[in-house]
Amino acid sequence: MKYQKKRSAIILLADGTIFHGKAVGDKAGTAFGEVCFNTGMTGYQEIFTDPSYFGQLMVTTNAHIGNYGTNPNEVESDGIKIAGLICKNFSYEFSRTDATASLEDYLNDQKLFAISDVDTRALVSYIRDHGAMNAVISTRVDEIDALKSELSKVPSMQGLALAGEVSTKEPYVIGDPGSSFKVAALDIGIKKNILRNLQQRGACIKVFPHDTPFQELESWGADGYFISNGPGDPEPLTVAIETAQKMIASGLPLFGICLGHQVIALANGIPTYKMYNGHRGINHPIKNLKTGKGEITSQNHGFAIDKEATEKHPDVAITHIHLNDLTVAGIEMINKPVFSVQYHPEAGPGPNDATYLFDQFFDLMNASVKA
Repeated sequence: MKYQKKRSAIILLADGTIFHGKAVGDKAGTAFGEVCFNTGMTGYQEIFTDPSYFGQLMVTTNAHIGNYGTNPNEVESDGIKIAGLICKNFSYEFSRTDATASLEDYLNDQKLFAISDVDTRALVSYIRDHGAMNAVISTRVDEIDALKSELSKVPSMQGLALAGEVSTKEPYVIGDPGSSFKVAALDIGIKKNILRNLQQRGACIKVFPHDTPFQELESWGADGYFISNGPGDPEPLTVAIETAQKMIASGLPLFGICLGHQVIALANGIPTYKMYNGHRGINHPIKNLKTGKGEITSQNHGFAIDKEATEKHPDVAITHIHLNDLTVAGIEMINKPVFSVQYHPEAGPGPNDATYLFDQFFDLMNASVKA
């Protein structure tokens, strides 16, 4: 086995708690971020490249990470977006016919610091009991006081606007310009599989930067609008919220996912809040209140919309509920073709129970075009 003599490393939480591990590849390093965990058994490459995880230290609860290698077709953005990786058993060797490289090589290429040999069950239990918090992973095991000082200067995820860190800098087009529908997508951290789902259903999508004024999106002549997933706190995204308000006022269909769902809620005056732990995994149970059916979903969010305020809103109805904690998982506007969900119907990774939501969006656009 490679790296018999591994460099010692630590996880230092903001409350002073320390967990121990070893540096992957015996490399020195330090990384800061909000520590969170994902319960998915597969899909680590998609998770690491999901822009919604920007600024977070990822704890993987699956015991083996890296065992099936990496493939360039299994990314959700232009590169790794997590701030650092924490795992139990790191597999330096891999076994899969369509893998092109090891996870170790992939992390080295992306310059991501990772630590393994961590008691992730104990760490996750601690986070669940004490809530999400900032942390640092480092091989500077003899510099605890210095690391504490540096960690104290890392800003909290609450109040942090991160969409600009992951959004495209320039507009770009995906799909055939001669497609049946044109979708203007506001990129506040969009995943590639969302664009694939829109394109596969016959859309040409123009993806716009996070701070694009509504007039620019409108001038493209879209048949519908989309607001993507993304990282950070939704409340500071004042430009995106104002754009969402104008999208709603336009009368055209609007679909939002995750951070986009929160932005649509804020555009309707519904507040959001930071969750104690958040939802991150590929087996979260959702109930569709309109059909009565259950869905197993892929989720990744640390903020949610206020349920009481949503229930009292005269123009908004709750369509989906998370069955673990009864948080709001989906809404729609009563007299507007506007809806959103607090989970990932495009999966990548995860189940495909909720892909019907893309069909719902296209049905709304079709009805709007014919009207």
